[in-house]
Amino acid sequence: MIKRRDSLDVTVNENMRGGDGRVSIEHILGKGELYEKGRLYARLIIKQGCSIGYHVHEGEMETFYVIRGTATYNDNGKQTELQCGDVAYTPAGSGHSVANNGAEDLEIIALIVYQ
Repeated sequence: MIKRRDSLDVTVNENMRGGDGRVSIEHILGKGELYEKGRLYARLIIKQGCSIGYHVHEGEMETFYVIRGTATYNDNGKQTELQCGDVAYTPAGSGHSVANNGAEDLEIIALIVYQ
């Protein structure tokens, strides 16, 4: 199966998880295509000054892979900077947030799978 970029579902979340601004989510696979093993496999685009607010994952894990830009990442209360090629892993029971304080769009591949 091939999915062309122009056929992917795109959603825009305002103030995602209590964050600032908008986050665009380009769904690479839909929930049904993940065989009930997860709920998200997508490319997130976070514009300058926008963010995803702090939240805890229960019964699932999330991984971010930065493909463009610089992120300010909160890993259970510890702030760090992520750059292109960095991976952030949030296991079940842990929390995180991500903000784009850089000069260009922040693009992240996000994967959420169930525990």
